[in-house]
Amino acid sequence: MAVAPPENRTPPDPARPRNGFDRFFEISARGSTLSREVRGGLATFFTMAYIVVLNPLILGSAVDGDGKTLPIPAIAAVTALVAGVMTILMGVVGRFPLALAAGLGVNALVAYEIAPEMTWADAMGLVVIEGVIIAVLVLTGLRTAVFRSVPTQLKTAIGVGIGLFLTIIGLVDAGFVRRIPDAANTTVPVGLGVGGKLTSWPLLVFVVGLLLTLVLVARRVRGAILIGILGATVLAIIVEAIANVGPSVVNGQPNPSGWSLNVPELPKTVVDVPDLSLLGNFNVLDSWGRAGWLVVIMFVFTLLITDFFDTMGTMVAIGQEGGMLDERGTPPRAKEILLVDSIAAAAGGAASTSSNTSYIESAAGVAEGARTGAANLVTGGLFLLAMFLAPLVVVVPFEAASTALVVVGFLMMMGVRTIDWSDYEIAIPAFLTIVLMPFTYSISNGIGAGVITYVLLKLVKGKAREVHPLLYGVAVLFVVYFLRGPVESLVL
Repeated sequence: MAVAPPENRTPPDPARPRNGFDRFFEISARGSTLSREVRGGLATFFTMAYIVVLNPLILGSAVDGDGKTLPIPAIAAVTALVAGVMTILMGVVGRFPLALAAGLGVNALVAYEIAPEMTWADAMGLVVIEGVIIAVLVLTGLRTAVFRSVPTQLKTAIGVGIGLFLTIIGLVDAGFVRRIPDAANTTVPVGLGVGGKLTSWPLLVFVVGLLLTLVLVARRVRGAILIGILGATVLAIIVEAIANVGPSVVNGQPNPSGWSLNVPELPKTVVDVPDLSLLGNFNVLDSWGRAGWLVVIMFVFTLLITDFFDTMGTMVAIGQEGGMLDERGTPPRAKEILLVDSIAAAAGGAASTSSNTSYIESAAGVAEGARTGAANLVTGGLFLLAMFLAPLVVVVPFEAASTALVVVGFLMMMGVRTIDWSDYEIAIPAFLTIVLMPFTYSISNGIGAGVITYVLLKLVKGKAREVHPLLYGVAVLFVVYFLRGPVESLVL
């Protein structure tokens, strides 16, 4: 049988699935490769693994209405368990490179505002209720419809704002930007390093790691962000071994020159047995009688608004970073993504980790090439291993991991060029959306400000018909959200 000359052969289609695994996750169809997915999954894990340590510190430091606390080792174990299971579920069902874990901000709300009014089981029961409500909204199509009602350019602004939010998180976590101790007596609330100077070894590690990552990104080196994290971690271990810097808090007293979150030392042990005793420790009924129905409703409403819109913003940002949005600014399988996120919220309450939600740190994995849920298998698997390998998870300090957040913030800022800044009806809402996310440390606050001003400007310009009807309802909900303080003081 004659063989066609090489020049006449049809070149292989790069988008054609190589096998069933590739076909299921659409790896080739989205222009990715298995190696990129693995690399992306690793990067995402390293940038958000801190939650296994930080969530127990937040929840474990609070007491409930009966004066009881949650055991920190058990919180760490269930934090890793739920993050691993839900991240894998997002990968298999949503097929989107979006990892989930206990939500920061939400866990503080549960720990310091909700739990003191009731028992821990009651507080986690409210988180379960909130997750179920969101799941119902997804199944009825309302949550997806609300998402699609937001104008495309406003969705772009959400992604840009989250990029700046990630940047400030990275700079603050690394200690590069710090709150000035006597901020009440000055007009400058934050400053550079310690006393306006970069005087500590951890800050030097952060700067070196950041510059290394930026150089690798500029040279378009594959795995730049992951290399930056690992390189900074190795440098941190060497520095700690030589300089004996120590933690940022020593005997309850702040040590501005110490490492944030973790001291980068080689662990003495590698494997530990997880404590899963908190699974199922929730109650959905007693809180209503203990704290009163009005208090409970306000708590559930606050949880609902925060989870509802944070995930929508995060989903857009990740899709925008990976070029996975359609012409309406919607990622593929949006309904499935939102459904898994709502299930994660309820699962977090059922396991006493507080509401689990989508993590914007997933953008680090996308920046490394992840485009599908296959990356989630890596991230989720590492979280499950973290239950047993907790000593290894706590080796990476904030100063090493935060380099990724700053670099990803830069990458996400690129979307700002697609916003029409000459059209004030979209430019003003976009501006408020972008700046309020980092300046108020909240994705929901930025989205709320953008939606309210967009609707208001359309109304005063006589263009009410250009606003999707659902967006009016969203604007009203955000007005109530922003005014919930005065409302609570009047009715409670």
